[in-house]
Amino acid sequence: MANIPEFILKRELHKKYLNRFLNGGIPSFLSNMDSNRSVILFFCVAGLDVLGETEKILRHRKEQIINWIYKLQVVNTEELTSGFQGSTTLLTKKFKGAIGPYQWGHIANTYSCLLSLLILGDNLTRVNRKEIINSMKSLQLEDGSFKGAIKGTENDMRFVFCAAAVSYILNDWNGIDIERMCNFILNSISYDGGIGQRPNRESHCGSTFCALAALALSNNLHRLSRDQYNNLRRWLLNRLDIVEGFNGRPNKPADTCYSFWTGASLKILHAYKYIKSDVNPMFVLMTQDKYGGFSKWVNSGPDPMHTYFGLAGLSLMKYENLNEMYPPLNCTKRVHKRLKALHAQWN
Repeated sequence: MANIPEFILKRELHKKYLNRFLNGGIPSFLSNMDSNRSVILFFCVAGLDVLGETEKILRHRKEQIINWIYKLQVVNTEELTSGFQGSTTLLTKKFKGAIGPYQWGHIANTYSCLLSLLILGDNLTRVNRKEIINSMKSLQLEDGSFKGAIKGTENDMRFVFCAAAVSYILNDWNGIDIERMCNFILNSISYDGGIGQRPNRESHCGSTFCALAALALSNNLHRLSRDQYNNLRRWLLNRLDIVEGFNGRPNKPADTCYSFWTGASLKILHAYKYIKSDVNPMFVLMTQDKYGGFSKWVNSGPDPMHTYFGLAGLSLMKYENLNEMYPPLNCTKRVHKRLKALHAQWN
Protein backbone atom coordinates (compact mmCIF):
# COMPACT_ATOMS: atom_id res chain seq x y z
CA MET A 1 0.00 0.00 0.00
CA ALA A 2 2.84 2.42 0.87
CA ASN A 3 4.17 2.35 -2.73
CA ILE A 4 0.95 3.71 -4.28
CA PRO A 5 1.09 7.55 -4.34
CA GLU A 6 -2.63 7.96 -3.50
CA PHE A 7 -2.10 6.00 -0.29
CA ILE A 8 0.71 8.16 1.09
CA LEU A 9 -0.18 10.71 3.76
CA LYS A 10 0.68 14.13 2.34
CA ARG A 11 1.73 15.66 5.64
CA GLU A 12 3.38 18.81 4.31
CA LEU A 13 0.42 19.66 2.08
CA HIS A 14 -2.05 19.22 4.96
CA LYS A 15 0.12 21.41 7.20
CA LYS A 16 0.14 24.15 4.53
CA TYR A 17 -3.60 23.78 3.97
CA LEU A 18 -4.45 24.21 7.66
CA ASN A 19 -2.02 27.09 8.08
CA ARG A 20 -3.64 28.89 5.12
CA PHE A 21 -6.93 28.92 7.03
CA LEU A 22 -5.24 29.74 10.30
CA ASN A 23 -3.28 32.71 8.96
CA GLY A 24 -4.96 33.76 5.74
CA GLY A 25 -8.61 34.11 6.71
CA ILE A 26 -11.74 32.34 5.54
CA PRO A 27 -12.13 31.89 1.76
CA SER A 28 -15.33 33.07 0.09
CA PHE A 29 -16.83 29.59 -0.22
CA LEU A 30 -16.97 29.40 3.59
CA SER A 31 -18.30 32.91 4.14
CA ASN A 32 -21.46 31.43 5.66
CA MET A 33 -19.25 30.17 8.49
CA ASP A 34 -18.11 33.68 9.48
CA SER A 35 -20.19 33.58 12.67
CA ASN A 36 -18.49 30.31 13.65
CA ARG A 37 -14.85 31.15 13.06
CA SER A 38 -13.91 29.68 16.44
CA VAL A 39 -14.98 26.25 15.17
CA ILE A 40 -12.86 26.59 12.02
CA LEU A 41 -9.98 27.73 14.22
CA PHE A 42 -10.40 24.59 16.32
CA PHE A 43 -10.28 22.31 13.26
CA CYS A 44 -7.07 24.04 12.13
CA VAL A 45 -5.13 23.97 15.41
CA ALA A 46 -6.44 20.50 16.29
CA GLY A 47 -5.40 19.17 12.88
CA LEU A 48 -1.95 20.69 13.29
CA ASP A 49 -1.79 19.10 16.75
CA VAL A 50 -2.48 15.63 15.30
CA LEU A 51 0.31 16.28 12.81
CA GLY A 52 2.64 17.35 15.64
CA GLU A 53 3.00 20.85 14.21
CA THR A 54 1.60 23.16 16.91
CA GLU A 55 5.00 23.72 18.48
CA LYS A 56 6.13 25.26 15.19
CA ILE A 57 3.54 28.05 15.41
CA LEU A 58 5.50 31.17 16.35
CA ARG A 59 5.06 32.28 19.94
CA HIS A 60 3.75 35.76 19.10
CA ARG A 61 1.25 34.20 16.66
CA LYS A 62 -0.01 31.85 19.37
CA GLU A 63 -0.45 34.83 21.68
CA GLN A 64 -2.41 36.69 18.98
CA ILE A 65 -4.75 33.74 18.50
CA ILE A 66 -5.18 33.18 22.24
CA ASN A 67 -6.02 36.85 22.78
CA TRP A 68 -8.54 36.71 19.92
CA ILE A 69 -10.23 33.69 21.53
CA TYR A 70 -10.53 35.53 24.84
CA LYS A 71 -12.27 38.39 23.01
CA LEU A 72 -15.06 35.91 22.36
CA GLN A 73 -15.68 35.25 26.05
CA VAL A 74 -19.02 36.55 27.30
CA VAL A 75 -19.63 37.04 31.02
CA ASN A 76 -23.26 37.85 31.77
CA THR A 77 -24.32 36.99 35.30
CA GLU A 78 -27.83 38.44 34.92
CA GLU A 79 -29.07 36.57 31.85
CA LEU A 80 -26.94 33.43 32.48
CA THR A 81 -25.46 33.53 28.98
CA SER A 82 -21.77 33.24 29.88
CA GLY A 83 -19.46 31.27 27.62
CA PHE A 84 -17.72 31.84 24.29
CA GLN A 85 -19.19 33.20 21.05
CA GLY A 86 -18.44 31.87 17.60
CA SER A 87 -16.70 34.97 16.25
CA THR A 88 -16.16 38.69 16.71
CA THR A 89 -18.98 39.44 14.26
CA LEU A 90 -21.23 40.85 16.97
CA LEU A 91 -18.52 42.75 18.84
CA THR A 92 -19.52 46.08 17.32
CA LYS A 93 -18.19 49.52 18.26
CA LYS A 94 -21.56 50.36 19.80
CA PHE A 95 -21.31 47.54 22.32
CA LYS A 96 -17.53 47.50 22.80
CA GLY A 97 -16.83 46.60 26.42
CA ALA A 98 -20.52 46.04 27.14
CA ILE A 99 -23.11 43.29 26.73
CA GLY A 100 -25.20 43.78 23.59
CA PRO A 101 -28.02 41.94 21.81
CA TYR A 102 -27.25 38.31 20.88
CA GLN A 103 -23.91 38.40 22.67
CA TRP A 104 -24.45 35.00 24.22
CA GLY A 105 -22.13 32.13 24.81
CA HIS A 106 -22.87 29.04 22.71
CA ILE A 107 -21.98 25.69 24.22
CA ALA A 108 -20.37 24.32 21.03
CA ASN A 109 -18.25 27.46 20.63
CA THR A 110 -17.33 27.30 24.32
CA TYR A 111 -16.10 23.73 23.86
CA SER A 112 -14.17 24.65 20.68
CA CYS A 113 -12.56 27.70 22.27
CA LEU A 114 -11.51 25.90 25.45
CA LEU A 115 -9.87 23.07 23.52
CA SER A 116 -8.16 25.51 21.15
CA LEU A 117 -6.72 27.37 24.13
CA LEU A 118 -5.38 24.12 25.56
CA ILE A 119 -3.87 23.06 22.24
CA LEU A 120 -2.08 26.42 21.95
CA GLY A 121 -0.59 26.07 25.45
CA ASP A 122 -2.83 28.46 27.39
CA ASN A 123 -3.44 27.67 31.08
CA LEU A 124 -7.09 28.86 31.10
CA THR A 125 -6.47 31.38 33.87
CA ARG A 126 -8.56 34.00 32.05
CA VAL A 127 -11.53 31.66 31.65
CA ASN A 128 -14.43 32.60 33.92
CA ARG A 129 -15.03 29.01 34.94
CA LYS A 130 -17.62 29.81 37.61
CA GLU A 131 -19.94 31.79 35.33
CA ILE A 132 -19.67 29.33 32.44
CA ILE A 133 -20.74 26.49 34.72
CA ASN A 134 -23.47 28.62 36.27
CA SER A 135 -24.87 29.55 32.85
CA MET A 136 -24.77 25.94 31.68
CA LYS A 137 -27.57 25.13 34.12
CA SER A 138 -29.93 27.29 32.07
CA LEU A 139 -29.26 25.18 28.95
CA GLN A 140 -30.35 21.79 30.32
CA LEU A 141 -33.99 20.89 29.68
CA GLU A 142 -36.37 18.72 31.69
CA ASP A 143 -35.67 15.65 29.55
CA GLY A 144 -31.95 15.91 30.38
CA SER A 145 -30.85 17.21 26.98
CA PHE A 146 -29.07 20.52 26.35
CA LYS A 147 -29.71 23.35 23.93
CA GLY A 148 -26.81 25.20 22.37
CA ALA A 149 -27.64 28.69 23.61
CA ILE A 150 -30.26 30.44 25.70
CA LYS A 151 -32.50 31.01 22.63
CA GLY A 152 -32.80 29.97 19.02
CA THR A 153 -31.09 26.57 18.94
CA GLU A 154 -32.01 22.89 18.89
CA ASN A 155 -31.60 20.56 21.85
CA ASP A 156 -29.99 17.23 21.10
CA MET A 157 -27.07 14.88 21.74
CA ARG A 158 -24.48 17.22 20.21
CA PHE A 159 -24.95 19.71 23.01
CA VAL A 160 -25.10 16.97 25.64
CA PHE A 161 -21.55 16.07 24.60
CA CYS A 162 -20.48 19.73 24.62
CA ALA A 163 -21.88 20.19 28.14
CA ALA A 164 -20.06 17.10 29.39
CA ALA A 165 -16.83 18.10 27.64
CA VAL A 166 -16.90 21.66 29.02
CA SER A 167 -17.58 20.30 32.51
CA TYR A 168 -14.69 17.86 32.15
CA ILE A 169 -12.30 20.56 30.89
CA LEU A 170 -13.25 22.96 33.69
CA ASN A 171 -13.22 20.12 36.23
CA ASP A 172 -16.64 21.16 37.53
CA TRP A 173 -19.83 19.12 37.06
CA ASN A 174 -22.13 21.43 39.03
CA GLY A 175 -23.68 22.76 35.82
CA ILE A 176 -25.21 19.40 34.87
CA ASP A 177 -27.91 17.22 36.36
CA ILE A 178 -25.96 14.06 35.51
CA GLU A 179 -28.80 11.67 36.33
CA ARG A 180 -31.13 13.41 33.87
CA MET A 181 -28.36 13.57 31.27
CA CYS A 182 -27.74 9.83 31.54
CA ASN A 183 -31.45 9.07 31.29
CA PHE A 184 -31.70 11.16 28.12
CA ILE A 185 -28.81 9.20 26.60
CA LEU A 186 -30.22 5.80 27.57
CA ASN A 187 -33.66 6.77 26.26
CA SER A 188 -32.09 7.69 22.91
CA ILE A 189 -30.80 4.17 22.24
CA SER A 190 -32.68 2.91 19.19
CA TYR A 191 -34.11 -0.52 18.38
CA ASP A 192 -31.08 -1.35 16.21
CA GLY A 193 -28.56 -0.72 19.00
CA GLY A 194 -27.24 2.68 17.86
CA ILE A 195 -28.03 6.06 19.40
CA GLY A 196 -29.97 8.94 17.83
CA GLN A 197 -29.94 12.67 18.43
CA ARG A 198 -32.82 12.18 20.88
CA PRO A 199 -35.40 9.46 21.70
CA ASN A 200 -37.18 7.90 18.71
CA ARG A 201 -34.69 9.27 16.18
CA GLU A 202 -32.57 7.36 13.69
CA SER A 203 -29.30 5.93 14.97
CA HIS A 204 -26.30 7.92 13.79
CA CYS A 205 -22.57 7.55 14.45
CA GLY A 206 -22.18 11.25 15.26
CA SER A 207 -24.84 11.19 17.96
CA THR A 208 -23.61 7.77 19.12
CA PHE A 209 -20.14 9.22 19.70
CA CYS A 210 -21.58 12.24 21.52
CA ALA A 211 -23.61 9.99 23.82
CA LEU A 212 -20.78 7.55 24.56
CA ALA A 213 -18.24 10.33 25.10
CA ALA A 214 -20.59 12.09 27.53
CA LEU A 215 -21.00 8.86 29.48
CA ALA A 216 -17.25 8.21 29.44
CA LEU A 217 -16.27 11.73 30.53
CA SER A 218 -18.78 11.63 33.40
CA ASN A 219 -17.72 8.09 34.44
CA ASN A 220 -21.10 6.63 33.56
CA LEU A 221 -20.37 4.04 30.88
CA HIS A 222 -21.43 1.43 33.43
CA ARG A 223 -25.00 2.70 33.00
CA LEU A 224 -25.15 0.72 29.74
CA SER A 225 -26.52 -2.78 30.24
CA ARG A 226 -24.56 -5.72 28.84
CA ASP A 227 -27.00 -6.04 25.93
CA GLN A 228 -26.84 -2.30 25.18
CA TYR A 229 -23.04 -2.38 25.29
CA ASN A 230 -22.79 -5.38 22.97
CA ASN A 231 -25.47 -4.11 20.59
CA LEU A 232 -23.67 -0.77 20.28
CA ARG A 233 -20.42 -2.53 19.42
CA ARG A 234 -22.17 -4.69 16.81
CA TRP A 235 -23.97 -1.73 15.22
CA LEU A 236 -20.77 0.35 15.06
CA LEU A 237 -18.68 -2.50 13.62
CA ASN A 238 -21.28 -2.90 10.89
CA ARG A 239 -20.67 0.67 9.80
CA LEU A 240 -17.48 -0.41 8.02
CA ASP A 241 -18.34 -0.73 4.34
CA ILE A 242 -16.49 -3.72 2.85
CA VAL A 243 -15.68 -1.65 -0.27
CA GLU A 244 -15.09 1.79 1.23
CA GLY A 245 -14.67 3.15 4.77
CA PHE A 246 -16.94 3.95 7.69
CA ASN A 247 -20.41 5.29 7.07
CA GLY A 248 -22.59 7.10 9.60
CA ARG A 249 -25.84 5.20 9.07
CA PRO A 250 -26.97 2.03 7.27
CA ASN A 251 -27.27 2.35 3.48
CA LYS A 252 -25.31 5.60 3.39
CA PRO A 253 -21.97 6.16 1.59
CA ALA A 254 -18.69 6.22 3.47
CA ASP A 255 -17.52 9.65 4.65
CA THR A 256 -14.09 10.74 5.87
CA CYS A 257 -15.35 12.24 9.14
CA TYR A 258 -16.81 8.90 10.28
CA SER A 259 -13.32 7.48 10.46
CA PHE A 260 -13.33 9.47 13.71
CA TRP A 261 -16.97 9.44 14.88
CA THR A 262 -17.31 5.69 14.37
CA GLY A 263 -13.72 4.83 15.18
CA ALA A 264 -13.66 6.87 18.40
CA SER A 265 -16.94 5.27 19.52
CA LEU A 266 -15.40 1.84 18.99
CA LYS A 267 -12.32 2.95 20.95
CA ILE A 268 -14.51 4.05 23.88
CA LEU A 269 -16.21 0.63 23.81
CA HIS A 270 -12.85 -1.22 23.46
CA ALA A 271 -13.95 -2.72 20.16
CA TYR A 272 -11.66 -1.02 17.63
CA LYS A 273 -9.38 -4.05 17.78
CA TYR A 274 -11.98 -5.98 15.81
CA ILE A 275 -11.40 -3.80 12.73
CA LYS A 276 -9.06 -5.93 10.64
CA SER A 277 -9.10 -4.15 7.30
CA ASP A 278 -7.06 -1.75 5.16
CA VAL A 279 -10.27 -0.43 3.59
CA ASN A 280 -10.77 2.54 5.92
CA PRO A 281 -7.24 4.03 5.76
CA MET A 282 -7.28 3.54 1.99
CA PHE A 283 -10.60 5.38 1.68
CA VAL A 284 -9.49 8.28 3.92
CA LEU A 285 -6.21 8.71 2.07
CA MET A 286 -8.05 8.71 -1.27
CA THR A 287 -10.00 11.79 -0.12
CA GLN A 288 -6.80 13.86 0.09
CA ASP A 289 -6.69 16.86 -2.23
CA LYS A 290 -3.64 17.42 -4.39
CA TYR A 291 -3.24 20.88 -2.81
CA GLY A 292 -3.76 19.63 0.74
CA GLY A 293 -6.75 18.93 2.94
CA PHE A 294 -9.25 16.09 3.08
CA SER A 295 -12.71 16.04 1.60
CA LYS A 296 -15.95 14.31 2.53
CA TRP A 297 -15.79 11.92 -0.42
CA VAL A 298 -13.34 11.00 -3.15
CA ASN A 299 -13.13 13.64 -5.91
CA SER A 300 -14.82 16.40 -3.92
CA GLY A 301 -13.46 19.62 -2.42
CA PRO A 302 -11.58 19.64 0.91
CA ASP A 303 -12.60 21.60 3.99
CA PRO A 304 -11.10 22.12 7.48
CA MET A 305 -13.60 19.87 9.26
CA HIS A 306 -12.96 16.80 7.13
CA THR A 307 -9.25 17.55 7.14
CA TYR A 308 -9.16 17.42 10.92
CA PHE A 309 -11.38 14.36 11.25
CA GLY A 310 -9.48 12.59 8.47
CA LEU A 311 -6.24 13.10 10.38
CA ALA A 312 -7.87 12.16 13.70
CA GLY A 313 -9.32 9.02 12.13
CA LEU A 314 -5.92 8.02 10.76
CA SER A 315 -4.47 8.63 14.21
CA LEU A 316 -6.94 6.12 15.68
CA MET A 317 -5.54 3.64 13.15
CA LYS A 318 -2.02 4.44 14.47
CA TYR A 319 -1.06 5.62 10.99
CA GLU A 320 2.38 7.12 10.27
CA ASN A 321 3.41 8.60 13.61
CA LEU A 322 0.46 10.91 14.05
CA ASN A 323 -0.12 12.12 17.61
CA GLU A 324 -2.32 9.67 19.46
CA MET A 325 -5.91 10.64 20.24
CA TYR A 326 -7.82 10.72 23.53
CA PRO A 327 -11.19 9.79 21.97
CA PRO A 328 -13.74 10.87 24.64
CA LEU A 329 -12.65 14.52 24.55
CA ASN A 330 -11.83 14.62 20.82
CA CYS A 331 -8.25 15.77 21.37
CA THR A 332 -4.77 14.31 21.40
CA LYS A 333 -3.36 12.56 24.44
CA ARG A 334 -0.75 15.32 24.57
CA VAL A 335 -3.48 17.91 25.19
CA HIS A 336 -5.33 15.66 27.62
CA LYS A 337 -2.14 15.21 29.65
CA ARG A 338 -1.75 19.02 29.85
CA LEU A 339 -5.35 19.34 30.99
CA LYS A 340 -4.91 16.79 33.80
CA ALA A 341 -1.82 18.68 34.94
CA LEU A 342 -3.90 21.88 35.13
CA HIS A 343 -6.57 20.04 37.13
CA ALA A 344 -3.92 19.00 39.62
CA GLN A 345 -2.88 22.66 40.01
CA TRP A 346 -6.49 23.83 40.46
CA ASN A 347 -7.06 21.26 43.20
